[in-house]
Amino acid sequence: MSTTVLEAPATVLDASAALARTHGRPGIGDTVTQTLAMAWRALKKMRRNPEQFFDVALQPLLFTAMFAYVFGGAISGDVDSYLPLLIPGIVAQTVLTTCMATGVQLREDMDKGVFDRFRSLPMSRVAPLAGPMVADLVRYLIAAVLTYLMGLLLGYRPGGGVPGVAGAVVLAVVTGWAIAWAFTWIGTLARSARSVQGISMMILFPLTFLSNAFVPADTLPGWLETFTKVNPVSHLVSATRDLANNGAITAQVGWTLLTGLVVIVIFLPLSVVSYRRSL
Repeated sequence: MSTTVLEAPATVLDASAALARTHGRPGIGDTVTQTLAMAWRALKKMRRNPEQFFDVALQPLLFTAMFAYVFGGAISGDVDSYLPLLIPGIVAQTVLTTCMATGVQLREDMDKGVFDRFRSLPMSRVAPLAGPMVADLVRYLIAAVLTYLMGLLLGYRPGGGVPGVAGAVVLAVVTGWAIAWAFTWIGTLARSARSVQGISMMILFPLTFLSNAFVPADTLPGWLETFTKVNPVSHLVSATRDLANNGAITAQVGWTLLTGLVVIVIFLPLSVVSYRRSL
């Protein structure tokens, strides 16, 4: 007499899913702690790879000197008269260009498989993205401060004094951090770090150069002047000029902060969702 043995169907165990079920969802405190831990990891990585500071250390110095002496006489009559217009524009350009590297570095880490390890850990999904961005605040701060120091060497004397310049630096850094979420989202979508850099430059360069960063908006053709006035980069430049040159907090500061908040509200969730799908 033969007996039939019924075997249970084999199941595939997802290790990361099983681990996630054994831990509760990270709370706000856990998310903050994990984000700071990821920021510390990114800072240690920067220390071991000092070439990551080349763009924030050299670009402000080169661009400030080059633009001042090439365009100063043509636009404002002399370099000294051009510096109050130029320096806030260079600060905005440098910080925004620096935040573009956030998406590039994220894509490089994802291609190396670093985030596969993070996915298997019981940690907040936003922490691996927000941590490096918190660390990048150091890079934004270096870029902004060096630009103003270079301006002082060239003869720039901000009418807003130390408080005005400090406010302009803080505003530029906060805005750069907010806009970096858009480049983070691009980093989770693109197939390579080179693609992230190319796409980001196509977006950032027109916004930067088609603004009032380097020339007064009223000197541009009518259609371009209209675009310049609604360009969010122009709001940042105007706000930092008002703070640094006059020590005044104007409506441009409010528009700049509102723009940064809108970017965060839109691109932070998109970045997290895209990051989870890409792993």
